Amino acid sequence: MPRAGLSPESITEAGAKLADELGLSQLSMMTLAERLGVKAPSLYKHVGGLADLSHRIAILATAEVGELLGRAIEGRSGKDALSCAAHALRAFVLKCPGRYAAMNEALSAGPDDPLEPARERALRSLAAALRGYRLHPADEIHALRMIRSSLHGFATLESSGGFQLGTDVDTSFSRMIDFIDRGLRLSSTQSD
Repeated sequence: MPRAGLSPESITEAGAKLADELGLSQLSMMTLAERLGVKAPSLYKHVGGLADLSHRIAILATAEVGELLGRAIEGRSGKDALSCAAHALRAFVLKCPGRYAAMNEALSAGPDDPLEPARERALRSLAAALRGYRLHPADEIHALRMIRSSLHGFATLESSGGFQLGTDVDTSFSRMIDFIDRGLRLSSTQSD
């Protein structure tokens, strides 16, 4: 019989918090069980093991990012939307590195996987940030990949302490957004 108070959702949330604290690679069912004050077999009544838990954390994180990006860009366009989305994603990576790692490592189990609508929502939110640039539809996916790669690289390097030089990291981030904005504006004029 499942232990009172435990559910797939509560275990996923606790696992996500623990992954953020320790790092996704340090998350284990034993460590999570200790955190929750139960024995590890109690968790298996609600989740199918560590791989299932990591996938559930990825779904949670992807949904959180989609919601976060949607709120960040609401009522904004152009560089303002891009900047707000970029800052929101950077803040999420720095605050929730375990969730973010799970999100990036997750593979879809197919069209019925709850990860799919969560990813679609996050992608739609990021794509909405580009609308003010009036990109040709064929260029949009390339722009999304470029933005995601740039933001991912910057935020994960920052999160892991990869920026050791004395130059202000916030200034570097702002300049990166400026470069992306100029490139997107140039692409939109070339598409006309």
